[in-house]
Amino acid sequence: MLLERFLPRIEFDSYEDFKKNYTVNVPEDFNFGYDIVDAWAQQDKNKRALVWCDDHDHERVLTFDEVSRLSNRAANFFRSIGVEKGSVVMLILRRRWEYWVCATALHKIGAILIPGTLQLTKKDIVYRAESAKICTLVCLADDFVVAQAEQAQAATDTIRNLVLVPNGRDEFVPREGWISFHDALENFSEEFPRPTGEEATNCNDTMLVYFTSGTTGMPKMIQHNFSYPLGHIVTAKYWQQVQENKLHMSVSDSGWAKFGWGKIYGQWICGATIFAYDMDKFVPLHLLEKITQYQVTTFCAPPTMFRFMLQEDLSKFDLSCIKHCCIAGEPLNPEVFNKWYELTGLKLHEGFGQSESSVMLANFQWFDPIPGSMGKPSPLYNIALVDSDGTICEDGDEGKIVVQGIDKGLPVGLFNGYYLDEEMTRENLGGTEYNTGDVAWRDSSGYYWFVGRSDDVIKCSGYRIGPFEVESVLIEHPAVVECAVTAAPDPVRGQVVKATIVLANGYTPSDALVKELQDHVKKGTAPYKYPRIVEFVEELPKTLGGKIKRAQIRKEDSDK
Repeated sequence: MLLERFLPRIEFDSYEDFKKNYTVNVPEDFNFGYDIVDAWAQQDKNKRALVWCDDHDHERVLTFDEVSRLSNRAANFFRSIGVEKGSVVMLILRRRWEYWVCATALHKIGAILIPGTLQLTKKDIVYRAESAKICTLVCLADDFVVAQAEQAQAATDTIRNLVLVPNGRDEFVPREGWISFHDALENFSEEFPRPTGEEATNCNDTMLVYFTSGTTGMPKMIQHNFSYPLGHIVTAKYWQQVQENKLHMSVSDSGWAKFGWGKIYGQWICGATIFAYDMDKFVPLHLLEKITQYQVTTFCAPPTMFRFMLQEDLSKFDLSCIKHCCIAGEPLNPEVFNKWYELTGLKLHEGFGQSESSVMLANFQWFDPIPGSMGKPSPLYNIALVDSDGTICEDGDEGKIVVQGIDKGLPVGLFNGYYLDEEMTRENLGGTEYNTGDVAWRDSSGYYWFVGRSDDVIKCSGYRIGPFEVESVLIEHPAVVECAVTAAPDPVRGQVVKATIVLANGYTPSDALVKELQDHVKKGTAPYKYPRIVEFVEELPKTLGGKIKRAQIRKEDSDK
């Protein structure tokens, strides 16, 4: 097992033993591409890395040896178009199998990877390209994605290369101005020696950047270094409980941090086989069919997906192949936990963390999960709850979740800064603790319970949506004088985006105007961020200082 190279001890007798004695060794030159992918390939040429399928009867099974050789070809290709150590490349590939090949190749080169969702608009891509100095886009051959990428390239000087990957649905047609990824690979060697000297990677070099939404300003650039994958050993082995050579499935698009949590790093380090279902859209019936057809062993998805699956007749599916289920991305309703357990005999193990981290709190194997609880702290993080004065909270009291002791060294798995922003890095990581911005309370048994964000980020079906981004688009419409975007409770999605709007003179509320504003948001930013609820008011509630009281709007909605 490769784990023995990084963990002095793998098995533990209790949660207390795990919390006290778990440690991970981080080699100074650790590189996921060489030390995990290539290492497994050298150990067993036939060991499966990825089982991939889509909605169009396509299937691809890749061994670690094949991923190793394909990623070497890809690394040589990327090098040929100017991608080198420190270059920034964005992948917009949904769940295509090529993502794993490209990611491994970029890690081997030492380039910086930025995942992107298919729903990014021209405006989103331009912002990311100029903020992070993106030189290359690798995109799915999707009409919307291609159009947004081409418009973005025309609007900025940073994007030099456009690389196209088939979508698996339509016949692939080469496009002017784009490099065909598959055609390009044919021209390059399967050998890519590990770089040495200045081209070699160090565990402190930046490997990955996530753009994450906040309540003020545009998305921030969360940077992780090359040690980040090792932080996800806890995520994969001890929370998701993946098994070597068995199929693990986390339902996530490659554009989100959850993909890094559940579909590549910790799972491959543990020797599990990743099952990737590249669905065109989420259809509960189809997902259940794939799980049973391919015999998935461990499974992780947002609570919303479990809610939808529970609407199906589960008696038609033999889910006995699943040995362990996890949920993350939003709080879990106890009703979902209880119903899933009643119908499958499987308890849902909730976990908590951020784009900035690996799993921070989770329901681990040594204790029973309690419906609605996030569980207990990971051994990697010294977690505490503090009040507004910075005082440690007693059991039962609500406080902000913080990671203490970061002045003595950042835990492996925690982000190490904001890319190209030293001031923001100092503000958030320059002291003795990192404040997650989330609020929770702890019971007398040590279980943690999520309360909510201390800011206003909306979590809808596992997506994080920053109100500022939606408000900035809405305010561009002539009908909108002022608006507040908040989370409204929803029985299926957990939360949905709500826009409370003050109209300009000459405009009156109507269903037609609601649709017009929703369409306006879909065109101005990623479509999933549009407000599903629009309410027109005479004025917004505000503090004496003139700040909008979003908490009051949320409370009124929750009391309805």
